[in-house]
Amino acid sequence: MGSDTSSTNPRERVTILPLRNAVLFPMSVVPINVGRPRSVRVVEDLAGQERALVGVVTQKSPDTVEPTFEDLHEIGTLARVVKVIRLGPGNYSVVLNGLGRFRIHRPLGLEPYMRADVERLRDPKVSDERLAALGQQLREKTRKMLSLLPDLPKETAGILDNVKEPGPLADLIASNFPDEHASIADRQAVLEAIEPLERVRLVLAVVERQLGILTTKDQIAAQIRDEMTRSQHDYVLRQQMRTILEELGESAEEDEVDALRDKIARADLPAEALAAARRQLSRLRSMPAQSAEYNVARNYVEWLAELPWSRTTPDHVDVKEVRKCLDEDHHGLERVKKRITEFSAIRQLRNDKRGPILLFIGPPGVGKTSLGRSIARAMGRRYGRISLGGVRDEAEVRGHRRTYVGALPGRIIQALRKVGTKNPVLVLDEIDKMGADMRGDPAAALLEALDPEQNGTFVDHYIDVPFDLSQVLFIATANDIRGIPGALEDRLEIVEVPGYTRSDKLSIAEQFLVPKQLREHGLSEDQIAFEKEGLEAIVDHYTREAGVRGLEREIAAVCRNVAVRLADGVVVSGEHANREYVENVLGVQKYRPELAERKLTPGVATALIAGGAGGEIVFVEATQMPGKGNIHLTGNLKPVMKEAAATAVSYVRSRAERLLLSPEWLKSVDLHVHVPRGGGRDSAALGVPMFAAVASLLIGIPTRASVAAAGEITLRGAVLPLESVKDEVLAAHRAGITELVLPEKNERDLEDVPKEILGDVTIHLVKHVDDVLKWMLEELPPSSRLARPSEPPSGEMRP
Repeated sequence: MGSDTSSTNPRERVTILPLRNAVLFPMSVVPINVGRPRSVRVVEDLAGQERALVGVVTQKSPDTVEPTFEDLHEIGTLARVVKVIRLGPGNYSVVLNGLGRFRIHRPLGLEPYMRADVERLRDPKVSDERLAALGQQLREKTRKMLSLLPDLPKETAGILDNVKEPGPLADLIASNFPDEHASIADRQAVLEAIEPLERVRLVLAVVERQLGILTTKDQIAAQIRDEMTRSQHDYVLRQQMRTILEELGESAEEDEVDALRDKIARADLPAEALAAARRQLSRLRSMPAQSAEYNVARNYVEWLAELPWSRTTPDHVDVKEVRKCLDEDHHGLERVKKRITEFSAIRQLRNDKRGPILLFIGPPGVGKTSLGRSIARAMGRRYGRISLGGVRDEAEVRGHRRTYVGALPGRIIQALRKVGTKNPVLVLDEIDKMGADMRGDPAAALLEALDPEQNGTFVDHYIDVPFDLSQVLFIATANDIRGIPGALEDRLEIVEVPGYTRSDKLSIAEQFLVPKQLREHGLSEDQIAFEKEGLEAIVDHYTREAGVRGLEREIAAVCRNVAVRLADGVVVSGEHANREYVENVLGVQKYRPELAERKLTPGVATALIAGGAGGEIVFVEATQMPGKGNIHLTGNLKPVMKEAAATAVSYVRSRAERLLLSPEWLKSVDLHVHVPRGGGRDSAALGVPMFAAVASLLIGIPTRASVAAAGEITLRGAVLPLESVKDEVLAAHRAGITELVLPEKNERDLEDVPKEILGDVTIHLVKHVDDVLKWMLEELPPSSRLARPSEPPSGEMRP
């Protein structure tokens, strides 16, 4: 920082006080708060001196804590210290009176505070008509600006008349600019304008800009006042009109009735619904608005007006697009995708858009509900979901009659109002979980809605006029076919959605679940990458299910572990979720592969059952004790399971000689057969494993832990087929079972089992119960008539 060496202005040595967010002007008196160490030392040294002078200079950046001369502007204001007020330790308030401008000539030092040689800058004496005219203009516009500022003392504008010279007038106005009117840079530019003409122009530009803003605000405020006046006037008129209408006995809600009439006109109602709406509108005109009947009628008309009587979305049924959407959203399920593609092809060729109503049946978590969403996306239709689990009231489906308090339409009509079109895809979820009681049978109420021959004139009790459901594409989901009444099942086409194999789960985890959970937890693959061996550990040791919900929960648990550490401030980057990482996060393994490797005691057999959650493994236990030939059956046994157990025991008794048992063996013992966690969809399938367990107990030879069996038996020893074997085979594979004993008549059903599963298990097909023990016992009795062939017979399937 230097100065012109030819200047004749006097130079003097002064102490420099830097300011962060303020500019001091000549002829102004302002208080300044001081707290920085150097500034505090300046104030403490000058506190006892009378008429002490200090050079006040503004910093170039307010963020600089301890500025040097390079951080200060070159021009500042020489000021006299008027008063020093101590606010606290190391904190002062200093009142400064600006005297005149100066330029820093030569810095002298920074410690203990800033000092410099400066030269004073005096306003040149100029007599210019332009300067006088601009000064007068500045004075007038400033006075006008002050008149628009709220809560300003009247004498403020009079101060402008006390300053005659344009240059000092500009300094006075600039020193009083509020922060929102002019920035620090604008004020410093005014301070550095030595020529009065330039200074007046700068200040006049700021005043004109602010004057324009204040004028616009004033105009807006005036407009708002006018509108408020008109609104108050209208309000008074409406109050008077309401009073007049009440005196005449007419309704004061004419505007609401008119609005409802307009909605009805825009809704394009069919003739019968339009007549019903007009009847209710006529009643509304004659009813007081405070009555309960008025609200009931108004709600009914609103429902009629908001239902999509004629609003549809155009169908884009393209088989290629349907196949593409299904492949994008779901892995595997080839048979299901094939049936949906066939379903879409038929709808593409038919003009009436009618077709069967698909019922997806399968275990939880295999994607039944999301299949409906994929179909809606592929067809360009809107999607709606109706949860029927736990519904026991017929009115939930068909609606309440309007005579009841709080009446509402049924769930189908509510879903149509929500989606806003009459041709959406509606998924009836958990259709097997409905019940029936004294309030009616909701499953029976669905018959009309789902029958293509009847649902064109579906009547909801609340709406009470026919609504066309023929264009709605209904898709139902269920876990267990036995929970669906026969009449309703007859209207549905069953599409089985099987459980996933191990390879399916790994592919689903890699393609869908891991990206989804990373996204939902705010993570990226750069922070944690799931390796294949880590996903295999989760599938093998932490889940044993037909679907993938549990798998998704375990993946989410790993992601949560990372998210918590990130929230704690730990830097997480480049981690790999391998087998060791997964086990550290998820803890002790929930499922272990030694199920098929452990030794079983005599009287225990491994059984396969199918339930609502897919297939599962259970154990049949049998024991004997001294008694009189009584048979005890325990466990969560349904009547058909008790019959299967009794049949198995009776057949063992009938084959006592063949099994080398005494014909009188049951007279001195009691027999107890127990099935822990019994249940399942095909409960009679426990007949074969019950026979094996009782025979194993009495012979004293344990069954093979690697073998599981399923099948119903008769008193003649015939093995009857199961409803399906796919769920049972998948469950056995998940549990590590390597051999299965299944009814011979289920051989054709094995075509539905993935080939990769059939390659890992050996399946023995039997048609008579006498062939069961040779595959299930650890060894055969030495003198029995049973024989285990050395070569596989025709009824055995090996990988």
